[in-house]
Amino acid sequence: MTATAPFADTAVLVVGGAGFVGNALVRRLIDAAPRRLVVVDNLLSADIGNLPEHPSVDFILGSIADNRVLSTLPRDLDYAFHLACYHGNQSSIHDPLADHDNNTITSLKLFEWLKDCRSLRKVVYAAAGCAVAEKTFGEAGATSEDAPVSLFHDSPYSISKLIGEMYGNYYFSQYGLPFVRARFQNVYGPGEILGAGAWRGTPATVWRNVTPTFVYRAIKGLPLVLENEGRSSRDFIYVDDVVKGLMLCATNGRPGEVYNLASGVETTIRQLADEINALVDSPAPLEIGPRRPWDRSGNRLGSTTKASEQLGFSADVGLREGIRRTVDWTKANLAAIDAAIERHRMFMTSA
Repeated sequence: MTATAPFADTAVLVVGGAGFVGNALVRRLIDAAPRRLVVVDNLLSADIGNLPEHPSVDFILGSIADNRVLSTLPRDLDYAFHLACYHGNQSSIHDPLADHDNNTITSLKLFEWLKDCRSLRKVVYAAAGCAVAEKTFGEAGATSEDAPVSLFHDSPYSISKLIGEMYGNYYFSQYGLPFVRARFQNVYGPGEILGAGAWRGTPATVWRNVTPTFVYRAIKGLPLVLENEGRSSRDFIYVDDVVKGLMLCATNGRPGEVYNLASGVETTIRQLADEINALVDSPAPLEIGPRRPWDRSGNRLGSTTKASEQLGFSADVGLREGIRRTVDWTKANLAAIDAAIERHRMFMTSA
């Protein structure tokens, strides 16, 4: 049986399906020949041009928290993937209420609606590995799924992603919702358009993740800025591996459980910058910047043991190959990325 076979002739909902990870998942699901593939997205941080056109795809523009949107969803869903969020940490710090409306209320409204879908085989929620990682600037240990969760967090985004896990667990315990949590690490790869969506208050609307930002700036011959000398580290995982992990959570994941979608490899931001500059052959020097005052996460990576043993999941694409593919995609899509960035130019200059 192929990885996509369980999704053939099924009804699938992808909330946030026009986003970076969402559209990659939608493209993979199309290959599985579902009976119906419903995508809901308000395009707050996504570009409709990223969503593939296909007869099985039914796109609904709007928030999943909108009762009008919920009323249009089919009641015979087999699978639901909840990937929508208020992207990301710095935007949530700037506007916690917007984060609440787009991270917390969305999860609660969706789970409340899904609890009455008796045909559901699985609900997969995109959780955040950063919300449970130990806050350390030093030697990092791999964060396991049962790591203790602090009551002190760096951003409303981190808080709301945990609340989503808790609400899902509640609906699993109270109503039997077949809820599975997939904790993302730092996802990167082709398809992430810098500046996609609406302005969300800070330059992080454009410079949203470190990998696409570094790749774009390196291609443009601009310096890569290393906050805190690039000492912080992350677990970088390629987008196609995350999509594979999400589908395994839907087919093999146990309701009520949580799984890290991680590479298990720790990479410093300095190492990432050096790798990207070497691949692009960028002439620009690195620049040293101060540590972000709100970010205490420092060094982290995710444990891969549980996902490997229970899902059969492993990350296949190494960082160098993943960056090479991302560089190639970014070069081929520079015009679209430039246009998305330009829409926010006046906001960035006044921020």
